[in-house]
Amino acid sequence: MNTSSPAPRPTGSTPAGATLDQSLASGISLLRQGRFGEAVRHGEGMDAQWPSHPRVLAFLADACQADADPVAALAWIERAIAVEPAIRHLIKKAWLLSAALRRDEIPALAERILAQATRENAPALVYWQVARLYYLHNRLRESIDCYERALRLEDRPDWSYNLALAQFYAGDAAQAEAGLEKLLARSPQAGTAIYLRSVLRRQKPEDNHVDDIRARIAAGFAKPDNEAAALYALAKELEDLGEHGQSFDALQAGASRKRAGLQYDIGAVVRGLGEITDTMDATAMAGATHGCNEAGAIFIVGMPRTGTTLAQRLLMQSGKVGDAGELLDFGFHLTAEVERIRRRDPGLSPTQAALQADLQEVGRRYMLGARQMAHGADVFIDKLPTNFMYCGMIRKALPNAKIIHLVRDPLDSCYAILKTLFFSAYEFSYDQAELGDYYAAYVRMMRHWHAVMPGGILDVRYEDLVTRPEEESRRMYEWCGLEWTPQVLATPASDVAFSTASAAQVREPVHSRSVNSSRRHLDRLGPLVDRLVAGGVSVARDA
Repeated sequence: MNTSSPAPRPTGSTPAGATLDQSLASGISLLRQGRFGEAVRHGEGMDAQWPSHPRVLAFLADACQADADPVAALAWIERAIAVEPAIRHLIKKAWLLSAALRRDEIPALAERILAQATRENAPALVYWQVARLYYLHNRLRESIDCYERALRLEDRPDWSYNLALAQFYAGDAAQAEAGLEKLLARSPQAGTAIYLRSVLRRQKPEDNHVDDIRARIAAGFAKPDNEAAALYALAKELEDLGEHGQSFDALQAGASRKRAGLQYDIGAVVRGLGEITDTMDATAMAGATHGCNEAGAIFIVGMPRTGTTLAQRLLMQSGKVGDAGELLDFGFHLTAEVERIRRRDPGLSPTQAALQADLQEVGRRYMLGARQMAHGADVFIDKLPTNFMYCGMIRKALPNAKIIHLVRDPLDSCYAILKTLFFSAYEFSYDQAELGDYYAAYVRMMRHWHAVMPGGILDVRYEDLVTRPEEESRRMYEWCGLEWTPQVLATPASDVAFSTASAAQVREPVHSRSVNSSRRHLDRLGPLVDRLVAGGVSVARDA
């Protein structure tokens, strides 16, 4: 006779005789616990008990997506749509199409959603969701239209900010500023809006927001992040007005507020970059690799605020180069492959696993998704600066890709980064010492890539690009195999989209006013200079 107690039921499992609601609640509990494989199996059991129920099918789509299987997730949501063609299922399908690298199907699906939303008098949230889809898939004009439709139905400050950001990137700075003024009248502590309003254009003595920003700061902010954003806005406007000392005071205060709210370990990041260079040595780079031989990708890499957007603009002015945006795709596909290998052999480090990756498949999947983001362009630019850390793997996965590396005076580069509010990106940018350590690690990495893949990267100096734009743009065109045209040097039309922190500056004629701008603050950049020098970076202290 077995007298042992029955095994405890796992959290999230469903007792016999449970209702559909109870069973779905158990599946959601599994998802919340991160037990994604169990959630999938639980959903399959529900599908056997309640065949083709749309709520079960939608749950299975969520579970498979969480379990990193977008193809299966897409199959489940398509079954749900066949049973119940609800807007919520269609929107879920759109995001799954993106994850499954079927981004070119999204515009038609978005139109279907919008038509159905009109027929059904759908709530404003539906139009906002479609706007986000368009925005994140490089379709700013369609995004703006949907944000405006959402706001006509429901006037929400966060949506007004989304609209202003899309307008800014699309070149509609005046409309963006008008919308932000209305937003700030209702939400005076909206720090992101205060900052965006300041970076829309170069401020003038007769037309600026300095007094307004100071009044908002004096009134106080409930959230430190909002105060930090206002201080960055004040620093930017004061610099525009030539008040450099006051500008730096505001910048330091804003950076301190921002850094205080971050959990960030610069040492771990620097060690991770070092591990990449240690593993991707000359022997590893010389090893035979079967990559994807498809041509057309141009990677523009480097530190942020080094002229990457200007280089992008000069290449796109030919009219023959598409814009894929700042894609996370290469790192995403490589990481997925690394995780697959490490599940098989947990003893491998991520960089060791990368050397065993199916780089032909990584390259193929990258090119498929990137071309879709670039709307099918034969030649396109991926302008994610931090792709610099993947230069070796890019060379192996995409041997016919072109890599352009923007180089800038170290102190100017770091100062430009320091004075930019990146919100959730570039966490090293809010402390001078951490910024110096990261920059030094970046310099070491780029030296390494040049050493192990000689001739594989074109360095373009920012200072040369802004003082000799024709000569340098011709170098880039030759490197990329493109025919140079005088149109390259024209100022871009106002409706050309640039989804970057430099969107305002890059629409101006090429100028060199930022060269040596950091030297105004040399006496206050001591911690940065010390860390750069300690990291082996040569710093010229004179202008």
